[in-house]
Order: sequence, then C-alpha cells, then structure tokens
Amino acid sequence: KLSFTEMAYFQITGRMATAAETTMVDACLVTLMEHGLTPSALSSRLIYSSAPEAMQAAVAAGIMGVGSTFAGTMEGCAVLIDRILTSDADLETEAQAIAQGFRAAKKSLPGFGHHMHKPDDPRSIRLFQIAAEAGVSGPWISALMALSTAIDDVYGKHITINATGAIAACLGDCGIPAEIMRGFALITR
Repeated sequence: KLSFTEMAYFQITGRMATAAETTMVDACLVTLMEHGLTPSALSSRLIYSSAPEAMQAAVAAGIMGVGSTFAGTMEGCAVLIDRILTSDADLETEAQAIAQGFRAAKKSLPGFGHHMHKPDDPRSIRLFQIAAEAGVSGPWISALMALSTAIDDVYGKHITINATGAIAACLGDCGIPAEIMRGFALITR
C-alpha cells in the first residue's frame, strides 16, 4: 500500500511520511539519480563494460565511489546547517563564522559551487520551489540561505548552492538526520 519513497522513508525514520514529505523526498531522489561524469558513474560504466554479466559488480563499484566529494556532499552540507541550527549564536553570526573558517582554511564548501551551473543551479531552484509548494520549507532551508548569503559576503562573489546543498536542506526539513543523508545518494545509485 506504500510507494517506494514512502516505504524507504518509513524504514529510515520509523514514521510515516506526510504527503508533503513524500513529495519532497521523491524530488530529492530523482535529482540524485544521475550526475553525469562523476567518479561513481564512471566506475560503474567501466566495470559494466568489463563484465556485463555481473551488473551487481558495476552497481557496487558505483556505490563505493559515493563519498565526501561527489554525491555524498549533502552530508557535509547538512552538518554545517545543523551546526547553524544548534548554535547559541543567531543564524547569520554562525553562518559568517562557517564561511570565514572555510575561506581561511581554503577548503571547498560542501553543497556549494558547480563547474557548469552558474550563477545558480537550476536543480536547486526547483527543489526550493517544490519545498515551498509542498509546505516543507523550514528552518533547514532558512539556515542554508543564511549560509549562502554569508558565503557570498565572505568570498566577495556569488557561489551557487548546488543540488546536494539544496537536498541537504530539503531532507533536513523533512526530518532526515545529517549523518544518514549520504544514504539517499546510495539509494538512487
């Protein structure tokens, strides 16, 4: 009686998703399904071309490539959003501290930047629209927007919120804990 998305949500969270959460999680899963020429997609294609009779090996190779740099970056972004939301400081102050820390350390920001989508990632824009339409836009998306504003200010230029950044905020507003968000990339792969 449940859709795949509803059953996955139930197994992950232990509760039934609302209709709005189902819509949002489904949109996130669809967004994660294909990321073009990423290491996980390439490794799957290479293994499959070598052993087409063993599709499971190609799938396993792709799943093993989901990490902190590609596809799994939503987890890193979610940790930053969670830090903003649980800080004693206000959203803007904590967001500024994060942006300044990443800039000083010269580390890439999980959930931000894209080599093709400039100035903005159309997937993120659409995910935020779906969140607003479904009524699940909440504190996680607000915190991500505060972080985006701080990043633009600290770096002195606009850096797009990429799809995994948007997914982190959207899944967070649907009650998905930061530490298991990478699992959604695994489901879609």
